[in-house]
Amino acid sequence: MDAKRYFQGTGRRKTAVARVRLFPGNGEFVVNGKSPEDYFGPRDILQREIRTPLQLTNNLASFNVLVKVRGGGVHSQAGAVRHGVARALLDLDPDLRPSLKKAGLLTRDPRVKERKKAGLKRARKAPQYTKR
Repeated sequence: MDAKRYFQGTGRRKTAVARVRLFPGNGEFVVNGKSPEDYFGPRDILQREIRTPLQLTNNLASFNVLVKVRGGGVHSQAGAVRHGVARALLDLDPDLRPSLKKAGLLTRDPRVKERKKAGLKRARKAPQYTKR
């Protein structure tokens, strides 16, 4: 590690944006001032998802993670946090890129809600057709 105090990355998913900072530490995770268990509730899959990049690179107990996330729902926020942690690890060590890329953690998920079109009820749902 160089003289940097922390390593940072920005993650995005739908309308959620996560700002992630990795500090050398003992593996503590803080999301918006709360523990992941308090912030994401009883959803174990979301808590595992945000730790995936750290587990993949064997850095789970090496860093304290501070996250500020806003926008979107809880699943989008978890995806944004995962993306941000992966980018912060890349800031730490560019040699981790092949393993993170192979796991698909560096790719921003481009799927977003499609806009509503005029004359339709939703993006694609048309009003019911009546012949007579």
